[in-house]
Amino acid sequence: MYKAFLIKYAEIGVKGKNRHIFEEALRRQVEKALKETEGEFNVTREQGRIYAEATKDYNYEDALEALSRVFGVVGICPVVIYDDIEWESVQKNVCDFVGNVYKDKNFTFKVKAKRGNKNYPVTSPEICAKIGEKLLEAYPEMKVDVKNPDVFITVEVRNRLYVYSETIEGPGGMPTGTAGKAMLLLSGGIDSPVAGYMVAKRGVTLEATYFHAPPYTSDRAKQKVIDLAKQVAKYAGPIKLNIVNFTDIQLYIYEQCPEDELTIIMRRYMMMIAQKLAEESGCLGLITGESIGQVASQTMQSLLTTNEVCTLPVYRPLIALDKQEIVAIAEKIDTYETSILPYEDCCTIFVAKHPVTKPNLKAIKRSEEKLSEKIEEMLQKAVETMEVITVGE
Repeated sequence: MYKAFLIKYAEIGVKGKNRHIFEEALRRQVEKALKETEGEFNVTREQGRIYAEATKDYNYEDALEALSRVFGVVGICPVVIYDDIEWESVQKNVCDFVGNVYKDKNFTFKVKAKRGNKNYPVTSPEICAKIGEKLLEAYPEMKVDVKNPDVFITVEVRNRLYVYSETIEGPGGMPTGTAGKAMLLLSGGIDSPVAGYMVAKRGVTLEATYFHAPPYTSDRAKQKVIDLAKQVAKYAGPIKLNIVNFTDIQLYIYEQCPEDELTIIMRRYMMMIAQKLAEESGCLGLITGESIGQVASQTMQSLLTTNEVCTLPVYRPLIALDKQEIVAIAEKIDTYETSILPYEDCCTIFVAKHPVTKPNLKAIKRSEEKLSEKIEEMLQKAVETMEVITVGE
């Protein structure tokens, strides 16, 4: 029976004079998401509302799933729209709506009204009171509860009548593409896809870099990362994925540097490459999935040492989350099961047995001097030979 959805947003509503820019960005994202479903929709902005009206038959569940991945959406309301706003018709149509939606009428309810058309002769409080009376007359088994009702029946009178009683939670955040672009260091683990999702939720467009180490890591490990990028792209939009062959650099570090410093030095060169690619792509920062103290390379001292090679900001949205909190988000966005597949990436293959947890920056730099003969050439080759694919198009 639902031929339309009312899209609710929250944070956009306090954007002042720029509000229309964010509303239009959200409207476009809703339109884009629904184009990927079987139906056809007309998506419009009207008086602080976004409506998606079906213009032909569509799959209700597919449309809901698509809308539930649009950042900026806090609520999705399946709505019935009536053209007739004559008061008698309004009362009848709301009663018909409840009769059609709820077979079992044994519940408590409250009527909420919004009068977008201020010339309408019936005020919002009168709409609530009189429609409540009509519903009680039509369905005596229903009871009014103004404090904690089972069902809110919302009636909006604008140029047409909009009636809905369900709000399905959206992901929230800000519309994709409203906050610049950043480079995600994406691995096959649990954390980095979640970090990308969380920053994208703030309206940031993602690009990603994955460090591959054949033959020590397999094509299945590479495909695992591609699959993770595809899943994040369902929320964040298309993602350009740079696949960098890091094998020679890792082996060189392994041969020249102390064993306990391998992880930190390797991480520093990953950040250097990611920053170079970010600058070339117009990114405004890097994104990592690091959380304080989770592993040796994520202690405060290690993060300080890693950060030293970066001039761009490094965004770490998971920095204060524990593992269970991160896993909960991974499960929510359907990356967890892919992340735990047993195909290891270069970070785990070359990890030191006893990595330093409180690296000394001066000591790390002294060790890196041993790499000076070849490292610049190797970094350049890694960038020049990388594979680039786009997922989520």
